[in-house]
Amino acid sequence: MLLIVEAHTTGGWARFRAWRRRRPFVGGVLTALGGVELFFSGQLDIGKIHVQLGIEGLQATIIPVLLVLLGVLVIAMPAHRIFYGVIALTVAVYSLVGVNLGGFFIGMLLSTVGGILTVAWMPKKEAAHVADGDVEAEADAEADGDVDADSAAPARHEGTTA
Repeated sequence: MLLIVEAHTTGGWARFRAWRRRRPFVGGVLTALGGVELFFSGQLDIGKIHVQLGIEGLQATIIPVLLVLLGVLVIAMPAHRIFYGVIALTVAVYSLVGVNLGGFFIGMLLSTVGGILTVAWMPKKEAAHVADGDVEAEADAEADGDVDADSAAPARHEGTTA
């Protein structure tokens, strides 16, 4: 009975891990967390002092909402990760001026690191078993003399003319 429960639990986590690895998940989460932190720092009240910089309320609301939206879009549509990451980086740096010194630097740093991770993320190559099949195909081609030993490209003889 323990094996059945463990297999069921592992299957759900395994599917989530596989889904998460196909997208810039950490970058999107950090970008969204930075937006949430910026939102709460923009609505900050210390006693009778209301801390807010920039245009009254507009930037302190739009910038954090935009960063949260960009974080969610990065996770939902990883094909557009570079566009969303660059926009998130730009908005995060602008939050330094627009929203209480970038949420007292914490929200700006979270969103900036999230944007950098989003832009730098690359999808993984094919699974290892597919790559092993390619290696075997290369070995067969080398044995036939169709491929150079140094590369998978067809053999070229430089310096000869036809």
